Amino acid sequence: MGTGERAGERTRGGRRPTAEELRAAHGTVIPDVTGPGLRVLFCGINPGLYSGWTGHHFARPGNRFWPALHRAGFTPRLLRPEEQDELPRWGLGITNIAARATARADELTPDELREGGRALAERTERLAPGVLAVLGVTAYRSAFGAPKARIGPQEGVRVGGVPVWVLPNPSGLNAHWTPEAIAGELHRVRERYGGGPAE
Repeated sequence: MGTGERAGERTRGGRRPTAEELRAAHGTVIPDVTGPGLRVLFCGINPGLYSGWTGHHFARPGNRFWPALHRAGFTPRLLRPEEQDELPRWGLGITNIAARATARADELTPDELREGGRALAERTERLAPGVLAVLGVTAYRSAFGAPKARIGPQEGVRVGGVPVWVLPNPSGLNAHWTPEAIAGELHRVRERYGGGPAE
């Protein structure tokens, strides 16, 4: 399935949001998806307005997170965003650097990202996953004062005592990365840290 697969299912009550409903979702906070014994804790930058409206992570049609997760072998089938609570059974979780929903990630201030990084370190220490997988290199650089960080494992770096892997932002706006390339990076994470239906 391609980037726009199941886009019609990424709705609430069988319909898409109005412009007014999306505006009202600004500032919404979506609970983390966590559980005991996590292999991989995926960390987005912050929820978009579409996610804020649905209450589900990576919910906007065109976001490549769910297809890439499946292609990488982390899930036995392509999950819909509203099935996010299935992830902990396969050792997977989702959190964000910043909690509030915005129309664009660049609405977040540098101070907000740095504070989000500090809170994320505390959360990661408490959850103790095998690896923290941050989806977005630019936000990672800002949140952790790492201007030279690149996509891939951050050798010698730990956040909350946990190793870090920086992944491409799966947003459909990130045209530099194809769905296949994003899935390839996720597959590298799975090869090293596990997680998924065969675990």
